[in-house]
Amino acid sequence: MSVITTVERNKETLRRFHDAVSTGDEEIISRTIDEVVQPDVQIRTPLPIETKGTSAMKEVLAVLHRAFPDLHVEIEDVIAEGDKVVTRNTVTGTHRGEYMGVPPTGRFITYKEILIARFTDGRVAETWAVVDVMSQMRQLGVLKGPNA
Repeated sequence: MSVITTVERNKETLRRFHDAVSTGDEEIISRTIDEVVQPDVQIRTPLPIETKGTSAMKEVLAVLHRAFPDLHVEIEDVIAEGDKVVTRNTVTGTHRGEYMGVPPTGRFITYKEILIARFTDGRVAETWAVVDVMSQMRQLGVLKGPNA
């Protein structure tokens, strides 16, 4: 019988979170957040919205899903040590709703993100998201560049 370490459990919890996000189902996402995220979670995000608590995390994801209803997160790498888990992700979605002031374009975009999650008592207590917003904006036609 194998013993699951705290680090392995935290990695699995973050995978479960990303899997829920990729469903696009608000109920599944909300339930998963309630189960795996601390109620007073601190969120570091490039979006200009409230950044503390599970309701704020749900709103961050709602903003993304309104803009990209088919949003999908593919985990490329997972690194974990101590109380932190880092995932390097490829995110895809079709721009069907307003996003950061950009009206829907119908364009399918792909961008990279790195998410760092700090855990307490087996639940996400703090997150830092580094999102390639420049790539998003190029692909949405807002900025000129190689992805425009």
